[in-house]
Amino acid sequence: MHPIERLRYVARSSGAPQALLVRETAGALSGLGFDPAGLVTACRRIVDRHVTSAPLWWLCARVLTATDPLAEAYRAADEIEADPTPSALADALPSDATVCVLGWPDIVGDVLVRRGDLDVLVVDALGEGSGLARRLRRADVDAEEVPTAGLGAAAAGADLVLLEATAIGGSGAIAVSGSRAAAAVARHAADHPHRHAGVAGHRRRGARAGDGDGGRRTNRRRFHQHQIGRGSGAAQS
Repeated sequence: MHPIERLRYVARSSGAPQALLVRETAGALSGLGFDPAGLVTACRRIVDRHVTSAPLWWLCARVLTATDPLAEAYRAADEIEADPTPSALADALPSDATVCVLGWPDIVGDVLVRRGDLDVLVVDALGEGSGLARRLRRADVDAEEVPTAGLGAAAAGADLVLLEATAIGGSGAIAVSGSRAAAAVARHAADHPHRHAGVAGHRRRGARAGDGDGGRRTNRRRFHQHQIGRGSGAAQS
């Protein structure tokens, strides 16, 4: 494929994993050869179409400021693919917890499959949650799809709310629609522990029988804010 056509393909892409976008963009930029003016134009086109993707901004910034932009593009792509965030997150999650996620977060989704021992409440944000729920169930993970109207109940009824951002700054983050509401509910629940029966009153598989209240249990909630890759900064919790 001609480098220009490949760049157009990357620019038009939406919903693809960030690591894949970085790898494809690096390959397309390297195909342009050492052409400073062409690289500037190409990077501007990429970030114009993916303005909320911190990894692509990070890649373009490195390419445009490097003495060897082509080699730098591939180094950046290799660093994204070797990102230790998924392993760190998988190790940090407690065993047999109930977690709430929104939509289909790339890294968090892979971590949930890898762990396999978690109960997952998948809020159908942007219509993507049902696909993740099916993917998890095929991997023998206990996953329940939650309509967007049940976001608050899901966040309050989970032990953890995992939010994956495409960019994180000092005062905020860019994440899927509904993330702010989920974070607010989780933080409130952490400050005010209470008993619950899960989403919409259903009894979760992870609820413990014999608690004296029909399987409900009191938990202190924690809010974990998870970001994608090196291009977005460090994970926060």
